Amino acid sequence: MALAGAAVSVLPGVADAAEATAKGKSRVVVATDASAFAKGTVNKPVLGKMLGRALAKLTETNSGALAWKKLFSPDDVVGIKVNCLFGPGVSTRPDVVAVVIEGLKMAGVDENNIIVWDRSSSDLIKCGFIPNSGKGVKVFADDDKWGPEISQGAFKGKISTIISEKVTAFINMPVLKTHGIAGISCCLKNHYGSFHNPGSHHKNHCTPAIADFSSIPMVKEKSRLVVVDALRPQHSGGPGLQEKDQFDYHSIIVSTDPLAADYHGVTIIQNALARAGKKPIPDSSLIWLQAAQERGVGTCDPNKIEIARV
Repeated sequence: MALAGAAVSVLPGVADAAEATAKGKSRVVVATDASAFAKGTVNKPVLGKMLGRALAKLTETNSGALAWKKLFSPDDVVGIKVNCLFGPGVSTRPDVVAVVIEGLKMAGVDENNIIVWDRSSSDLIKCGFIPNSGKGVKVFADDDKWGPEISQGAFKGKISTIISEKVTAFINMPVLKTHGIAGISCCLKNHYGSFHNPGSHHKNHCTPAIADFSSIPMVKEKSRLVVVDALRPQHSGGPGLQEKDQFDYHSIIVSTDPLAADYHGVTIIQNALARAGKKPIPDSSLIWLQAAQERGVGTCDPNKIEIARV
């Protein structure tokens, strides 16, 4: 395993995205296919093609395989941060993760250097992940064995050793849904499973704690890609499962800017609420977006976000 002190590589795909941001735009790509998800089942071949198209567009390459190689190298140890707290239906789907793992292998990442993780083994198990600390893709949790305590602005907590010690890069893989305190749960909120005391960081709609965590240098520098499961988002009642408030969107969302992806996620949820005749998420619940932008996590300015659809 790579140590936290190892240099974080800047690969071509990441550099391209950084250059695009420097020019004033963060690219968010939405891939959609109605056959990707039906009756609770992921069509992995279809999803693989969707993800390939999305990453090719994100990195301006001709294929998904080339895109993966621009984003990751054989020298990387890659963490995949899933969200399993509230169980099946509103958590990261193992089949979606499996498609991402196949992509990492295209980049030459050894399966022994891929770690799927969340804060609790019991949460992983209830969502269909099988713990494994042996050969092959690792699947394990912090399980109260946390790394160093870090203070950054309003954030103070013990960080996951997967981030602090084990990986050179990670992929953030949330499910798009609402959250009663933060408005939505997506990329930044998914990291409330990356430290030991999330309950202490929900004040004032998680602001600015949620932004301060994502601005920690090791977190920001190792954040390589976000892959948002928007196959069947939830527009109300989150973060717990409310099947009546879920809707088919048949999409995945990719970006190298987690904040831009979150902003677009808000837009999707607000549109769904409008269609359902419900009140929108109030701006007061979403003040963490601006706080994260001010801290350099990414952009939430719609004029600086390019939405591409494939």
